[in-house]
Amino acid sequence: MATAKKAPAKKKAPAKKADAAPAVEQKLRIRVRAYEHKILDLSVKQIMDTANRLDAKIVGPVPLPTEVKRWTVNRSTFVHKDAREQFEMRIHKRLIDILSPSAKVIEALTNLNLPSGVTIDVKMV
Repeated sequence: MATAKKAPAKKKAPAKKADAAPAVEQKLRIRVRAYEHKILDLSVKQIMDTANRLDAKIVGPVPLPTEVKRWTVNRSTFVHKDAREQFEMRIHKRLIDILSPSAKVIEALTNLNLPSGVTIDVKMV
């Protein structure tokens, strides 16, 4: 049996480190939630107008899936099991991204007066 010689293994070049890290673009992610879609759309329009007035770059509004909570309860308290009522609650949601927000934009959005029943979650991403 003949023995075959193995070719010498090639050495890999060491990985180069990046001199400058790519600039991380900050964005303000706003999630707006409400039970009534009309009030939600008015609030989103108000947020968009405020950001546009200050020349901010906006992505959205993106409609997110409506969350539906359903309950079934007996109509009577004791015997009539067949008689039931069904209730549901819908939570409408929108998402707005503001790219590279300035301090003026953040301050203007903080001072907004939105109708009751509208919940806002603001995150820096």
